[in-house]
Amino acid sequence: MPARLKTAVVQTAPALAQCRENREKMTAAVREAAENGARLVVFPECSLTGYVFSSRREALPSAETVPGPSTDSLAALCGELQIYIVFGLLEKRQEKLFNAAVLLGPGGLIGKYAKNHLPFLGVDRFTDKGEQPFQVYPTPIGNIGLHICYDVIFPESSRVMALQGAEILVLISNFPEGRGEKVITHVITARALENRVNMVAANRVGTERGCRFAGLSKMVDAAGNTLAQASPEDEQIIYGEIDVESARRKRLVIVPGQYEVDHFGHRRPELYGVITQPGRQEA
Repeated sequence: MPARLKTAVVQTAPALAQCRENREKMTAAVREAAENGARLVVFPECSLTGYVFSSRREALPSAETVPGPSTDSLAALCGELQIYIVFGLLEKRQEKLFNAAVLLGPGGLIGKYAKNHLPFLGVDRFTDKGEQPFQVYPTPIGNIGLHICYDVIFPESSRVMALQGAEILVLISNFPEGRGEKVITHVITARALENRVNMVAANRVGTERGCRFAGLSKMVDAAGNTLAQASPEDEQIIYGEIDVESARRKRLVIVPGQYEVDHFGHRRPELYGVITQPGRQEA
């Protein structure tokens, strides 16, 4: 496992329902990132499909199975370039439709995740809730956890993956202008800092059916420092060097015997039971 992992976030403006065109752009971006030394390349939520569909019926023709044509194509690219890719798409599974993320590597499909927390926005109005708990995938470049956009608002999402040994939390998103900037600026950094974990966050740009997206993709290290950040409006690739091993050090000794903190060892889970109880539903 590399001590430091060069990572690329590709901030894109995918075309709605133009999967072939979007995949071609993704392929070109992966090649560019690999030429620049990146071993992990991350794309935004629904980067293959676009996001602001007006109905489930409209979205379904853009959905694919996993594995499927796009995962097979990009997995072959991973094998050729010896890299890892995370990207977002709509997944069809029997009669269900999921907003999904996939993790690919040189050996093919490593894992997939279906969005567990769904806002009433874009295609999420018509997709099914994820059916599996958050999971961490061990890889030669680090232990990687996947979550999507709105998931990061719920701190339990990041925490359960960190407790499973995640060293890199990948967040793919379509945060819109207005609310999105605050989440990107404050929440993503907080999740890295509170869990002592590296965060790689890919957000999209552009306007789709009147919804303008916030961009500002970023990478944050386990100490809460921003390593790289994209613009609010341009399609671009940003790069950062992640210290994978730093996410394993939850205990910090600032002044020996006087000032020491342990982000996991000092937890009091016996006091947190209410977190797992259903919340009050708004009318």
